[in-house]
Amino acid sequence: MERTSPHVSIDRADVGLRHNHMKHDALIGYWKITKMDVWGQAYVDLVVPGFIEFEMEDDHLLGQFQFGTVLGSLDGRLRDIGGKSHVEWSWEGRSDSDPGCGRGWARLDDGTLVGRIYIHCGDDSAFEAERQERPVKRGRRR
Repeated sequence: MERTSPHVSIDRADVGLRHNHMKHDALIGYWKITKMDVWGQAYVDLVVPGFIEFEMEDDHLLGQFQFGTVLGSLDGRLRDIGGKSHVEWSWEGRSDSDPGCGRGWARLDDGTLVGRIYIHCGDDSAFEAERQERPVKRGRRR
């Protein structure tokens, strides 16, 4: 442990794990949410097919998700835990018709993204997701 001030310590074993891009590339991309413990698939796919997506912008892991009427923008960190790639994030967006925020985490388990999404002062649910190509957005009909 390195002490940087009287109140802050940095564990050098954790620093640098966030930016090992080659090891974490498997997490980057579009994932279709196929199961949630709290909500059924009909709700997950109510507005759009439920998804979570991660992308690197410079050295920042960003993304977005939506299931049912819950949607948000992600600010994430990549880490190795026990030799496995993990992503942890905070999010802000909407929960039903109200502003919403929360956190979450995910890891790969035999090619399936598994994790948990938390709504601040609300529900939380485990989820599973499968990698897919991002759907093409259709233009509005006139």
